[in-house]
Amino acid sequence: MRSYSIQEISEVINGVIYGSTSQSVTATEQLEKATTSEISFIGNKKYEKYWSTSNASIAVVNEDISIEPGENRAFIKVKNADLAMSQILALFAPPAPIFHNNIHKTATIDETAIIGEGAKIGAGRYIGPKVEIGANTVVYPNVTILDECTIGRNTIIWSGTVIRERCHIGSECIIHPNATIGADGFGFRPCTEKGLVKIPQIGNVIIGNGVEIGANSCVDRGKFSSTILGDGCKIDNLVQIGHNSKLGKFCIMAGNSGLAGSVTLGNGVIIGGSASIKDHTTIGDGAIIGAGSGVTGDVPAGKTMLGYPAVEARDALKQWALLKQMVCIPKKIIQFYL
Repeated sequence: MRSYSIQEISEVINGVIYGSTSQSVTATEQLEKATTSEISFIGNKKYEKYWSTSNASIAVVNEDISIEPGENRAFIKVKNADLAMSQILALFAPPAPIFHNNIHKTATIDETAIIGEGAKIGAGRYIGPKVEIGANTVVYPNVTILDECTIGRNTIIWSGTVIRERCHIGSECIIHPNATIGADGFGFRPCTEKGLVKIPQIGNVIIGNGVEIGANSCVDRGKFSSTILGDGCKIDNLVQIGHNSKLGKFCIMAGNSGLAGSVTLGNGVIIGGSASIKDHTTIGDGAIIGAGSGVTGDVPAGKTMLGYPAVEARDALKQWALLKQMVCIPKKIIQFYL
């Protein structure tokens, strides 16, 4: 079992110890569930009230904490408790699944594929012609990588992922289980003789460096040219990114959200859970789309949008407040108007 003193942890996160305790730390846990040997954190003042009933001896806190740690308890003060806790979680992270051999004997690798030094290829893999996999990249069991794809260095591709032909993924990426990269875009046109005619999708997907794509998410290939995800984008589980969409750097899309075809996101755009973005829409740098919203038109940089159809957040809140007032009108008044 791993164990750290409060001094060792404070050095890792460059914190300042406030209070005193001799308790060593063997794990991390949320305040309500923590035991005396588990470190927790308080990332927001609204959670300070839980400290008095918590069994944790040590908590990582922001510098503006307004409570005292108490007897034989201590805080480690930092500028950002959330970021500091991510460093501590890394200390206690369990090891990754074991590869006894870098390339499993049951992996099928085309003779024209290039596998970088230190890359690991798990059981049941299929790696097609002219695929290039960078150094130290890990491909877990039952991944399919089709013809002419490229994968950068130090990328992790989890089981069940399918990467279709001619798609390109950068370095330091994480593709979670059962994601699909490069499936056909949703392109059909009505035809009087044949019903719906499929439009060939002959483009590809280009994913930058440091991108993370959640489980069961789909990034469709372009009809022509590319669907593009910029460096540092973070895509949650069950997200749909339509064909020919283009995401700038460091965009976030939460679970069940979706982009229709040819949507453009600027840098640092945040899309809340279950939000939907209409095709051929542009969302400017730093804009925020609230959970469950439906965006039907372009959004300027820096705006926060809510509702369906989405409007500026302050307008949406006013509409909701007015609607609530209308619903709460006494029945007698309503009957008067009827």
